[in-house]
Amino acid sequence: MKHSDTPPLHRALYRILRPLARLLLRNGIPFAEFADLVKRAYVEAALEDFGDGRRKPTDSRAAVMTGLTRKEVRRHRENLAGEPAGNATASQANRASRVVSGWVHDAAFQNRDGEPALLAFDGAMSFSELVKRYSGDMPPRAVLDELVRVGVVAVDGDSGHLVLKQRAYVPAGDNEEMLQIFGEDVSDLIVTIDHNLVSGESDRQPLFQRTLTYNNVPPEIIARWRQHAAARSQELLEQLDQWLGPHDRDIAGAGGKGQTGESVRTGVSIFYFEEPLQPDPDMESNQ
Repeated sequence: MKHSDTPPLHRALYRILRPLARLLLRNGIPFAEFADLVKRAYVEAALEDFGDGRRKPTDSRAAVMTGLTRKEVRRHRENLAGEPAGNATASQANRASRVVSGWVHDAAFQNRDGEPALLAFDGAMSFSELVKRYSGDMPPRAVLDELVRVGVVAVDGDSGHLVLKQRAYVPAGDNEEMLQIFGEDVSDLIVTIDHNLVSGESDRQPLFQRTLTYNNVPPEIIARWRQHAAARSQELLEQLDQWLGPHDRDIAGAGGKGQTGESVRTGVSIFYFEEPLQPDPDMESNQ
């Protein structure tokens, strides 16, 4: 894409869409299907995010805002009305993560040192009780099999009790759950960037957004850097989790006592990136 007369937002969008197009093609999503999803997102944003505080925009106003026909707006609005709420879908996908978080923060499942205790599978304050408390009606055996599969939980050879090996659940080899995380992470980043772009106009405090990047790194140090970055990032996230986790209303001990108002979803996301450096066409044209 040439930079000379291209608006900055278009250039930014192209950088987002280029790797997204690669992911879509790899997963067999044709352009027409993607375009239909984009239309649906436009309709939902117009109807949900641009009201006057008293009522939602009409189909006619949404059509003017989006450039779609009223018929298209109505079709997508009806499709959205028939879909399950996004929060319910996310809650379902995060059940294993909630079990791990409860194991880390709930004093009932900790040892005397305040660390996650070894748990029997059944009985009082067992793994099954942990799952019941933090994952609703999910079968404990199914949750355990998943956590063992991804290396989060192991069985102690001497006692047969369950040991928490990692303080975070990351799905491995599960394309559906990885795509769920992809949707959440990219959405959260864009929401933060959008907030920061308009924070000055609305007198809102900017949200923290920082990136560390270098573009002339020798390949022979990448393996060490990748390992170092992962270890330090995990360490930071665990420290932040120790601070924020006990304040979550679902974590036993917080209890929600004395707390009022609607709940807030918040967090910090860290991701690692690495790619071969591409030649700058503008630099080459000036040589």
